[in-house]
Amino acid sequence: MSKETYPIGIAGQPWSEEHKQAWFQAQVKQRSYETQVLSKIEQLGNDYDIIQYGQLEYEHTYGLFALKHKNWQKGRPIALVTGGVHGYETSGVHGALAFAENVTDAHCDTFNILVVPCVSPWGYETINRWNPKAIDPNRSFYEGSDAAESQLLLDFIAPFSSDVLVHIDLHETTDTDNSQFRPALAARDGVTNHNWNIPDGFYLVADTERPQPLFQEAIIDHVETVTHIAPADNNNQLIGVELQQRGVIEYAGKKLGLCMGLTNAPYVTTTEVYPDSPKVDDQNCIDAQVAAVTSALDFVAQL
Repeated sequence: MSKETYPIGIAGQPWSEEHKQAWFQAQVKQRSYETQVLSKIEQLGNDYDIIQYGQLEYEHTYGLFALKHKNWQKGRPIALVTGGVHGYETSGVHGALAFAENVTDAHCDTFNILVVPCVSPWGYETINRWNPKAIDPNRSFYEGSDAAESQLLLDFIAPFSSDVLVHIDLHETTDTDNSQFRPALAARDGVTNHNWNIPDGFYLVADTERPQPLFQEAIIDHVETVTHIAPADNNNQLIGVELQQRGVIEYAGKKLGLCMGLTNAPYVTTTEVYPDSPKVDDQNCIDAQVAAVTSALDFVAQL
């Protein structure tokens, strides 16, 4: 399949429900949420209350889980870590779990730690950006969402939302964005995609309404000790978006329905790891995610 074509749909026309169903029928399970994710969540029960905040009823039932650190104290600011909003972005899920496993005493004495490791388990198993309805959960964080993954997390976070001080949402940008997901998106929406840029390295997406450049800079500086930072392209852009500072672009989180718009936390960012770089391996990608979270919390704790 070339970058310009997709085998489902009619060129220039948005998908019908029949096309969406054809896309869904073409998806296959490629790895196990239960074995690779739930088993690790269960191992964290000594330090965390494991909360099932919902379940998804697709061809299988998927439980949705959050980890609430047992050193939780009323009135303390919350540090929220989310992963696997795009289930195919592997280090987002396993970076969230690795952070939870290795959270420091300093962090859990300063913050109430809340980790949601895998928002989209069907996407994790089928290595997909979308859910079975061909909806992107990371464009669906608004009330009345058509994506159950997004609405269930919105409902769960609502009672905590005003206490969230920092939120780090863990993502990846992969070569399959070009080989699969951008062509599928263009086909689904009946448009032509013009952006094929894949940055080689780590970068951040800040919120245009809460940019916090010093916060973003602190994360970039620390992550650079673990992995390389993506350089801008010849247009001073990353993924077609103008660079705001080294390694940082901005999106309108709430307007676009992104997970980073889930709360009004003043300190928020979305990480983007590049797992297909020849300079990294799977563990390095996980380490970069953990470094991003820990440096974010270190920065905010010192304010």
